[in-house]
Amino acid sequence: MSTGTSTTRGVTYTSADPNYFEKRQLRRTAGFWGIWGIGIAAVISGDFSGWNAGITSAGWGGLLIASAVVVVMFFGMIFSIGEMSAAMPHTGGAYSFARASMGPWGGFVTGLAETLEYVLTTAAVVYFSAGYADPILTDLTGASLPIWAWWIILYAVFIGLNSLGSAVSFRFALVVALISIGVLITFAVMAAFSGRLDFGSLFDVKPDPGMTAFLPHGILPIFFALPFGVWLFLGIEELPLSAEEAHDPTKDIPKASVWGLVTLIGCGAIVLVLNPAVLGGTAAGASVEPILDGFRAIIPDDRIAAVLSAFALVGLLASLQGIMFAAGRNMYSLSRAGYYPRGLSVTGKRQTPVIAITVASVVGFAALVAAELSTPGGGGGIVLNIAVWGAVVSYMLQMVSFVILRRKYPDAKRPYRSPWGLAGAFIAGIIGLAIFVGEILNPALWSAIVIMLLVYVVGLVLFATVGRKNLVLAPEEEYALSGGLHRDPQEEGYDAMEAEIVPTPGDALPSEKERDLV
Repeated sequence: MSTGTSTTRGVTYTSADPNYFEKRQLRRTAGFWGIWGIGIAAVISGDFSGWNAGITSAGWGGLLIASAVVVVMFFGMIFSIGEMSAAMPHTGGAYSFARASMGPWGGFVTGLAETLEYVLTTAAVVYFSAGYADPILTDLTGASLPIWAWWIILYAVFIGLNSLGSAVSFRFALVVALISIGVLITFAVMAAFSGRLDFGSLFDVKPDPGMTAFLPHGILPIFFALPFGVWLFLGIEELPLSAEEAHDPTKDIPKASVWGLVTLIGCGAIVLVLNPAVLGGTAAGASVEPILDGFRAIIPDDRIAAVLSAFALVGLLASLQGIMFAAGRNMYSLSRAGYYPRGLSVTGKRQTPVIAITVASVVGFAALVAAELSTPGGGGGIVLNIAVWGAVVSYMLQMVSFVILRRKYPDAKRPYRSPWGLAGAFIAGIIGLAIFVGEILNPALWSAIVIMLLVYVVGLVLFATVGRKNLVLAPEEEYALSGGLHRDPQEEGYDAMEAEIVPTPGDALPSEKERDLV
């Protein structure tokens, strides 16, 4: 890679070890189904826990409206992200899009939001998985473990799984994603023939004075329910992070993203309608493990229900794998480019970012412990709220990036184009802003927002004083600095700008005369 130092737009690119990228290689092992599987795996835990609290916030009707709005947002966003990922087939994802459109500071702010999203979503899934696993253990054996012991076990097992290589990660994700979908279909069939379905019970949340059963708390709480609608789909946007491990990223990532979203809409419909119809809206909204309670309601025998719920636990474990994958790749890409400590991106013999995954897991575990100590029994909710807040910030910034890139690089190669174009990005961005405002208006989320702000203050100070002076010409940086000409590290290598001058006051490629002088 390039030697010495060069400065542009307030950041400095420094030299690194000549074998820098060889120590940070990823292995291409995934086709369409592997990418689809990792996307479904990342999200599907949202069908097993977390979404249902939206019924408490807004009633079943309010959550239904919120979920429909969120579906529109995700279509606009997935189409836009698909276009950007095909144009920039490298691992950076949201950070990469924002770096190309808004410069290094925009890249860092967006990348940090996505780090918080994936690290804390992983933590929330660990929390809910433990909530499922211990009752199953108790029903089957009579034994029980402390909640923190489950957290350690779950993190350790999945760090170990990810250390086996990306091929194993993609295969495992696909298998557990298919099993999880099968569990939801099984629940739907059993619910339909159980005699327990009562669609009238969807509306059993007691209305406030003057309100209706459909919207028992009025219209405003629909905004409060939007984050719970997001929980049904949060994570499907991670697929660009698999670009350097995909055989054909420009084709398969957009395709897998769209079909993954369609699959998740079907799964979400099952739990949103049938689960509370079995339990009742009030009971479903208060449940920590709604699918588990649904199976128990259909089959009163605790042992049989526990066996079925063990399969339901697979859905949570699927997401643990999928989101941990995303957390590791996000930190890997930011580390490889120097925004985070460079040592996090070393991949080792199996060419997986195990160091980044381990650090992300330690941070997530610490967040769970801190949240649980501050709010006993409610730590998972705090962590989930921070994750959704980070996700929404990332979503808005990615839509801004899409609009800027369409205008900034009109001639850049775009193998896939969003069928909704600029309108899709505007729609998704506006809905994302509505969710953001809804979170600000909800007093229950203020603690999460304060924590996010503190993290950003610390992160921006560190980037201003350290990170921006130690950047590296990783593929994401080369794309931005070359105006979109250096786009595919698989074809061009990981140091395509080695013989070029890094530009100095803007993100324009050096002139032909300047390159001839190098």
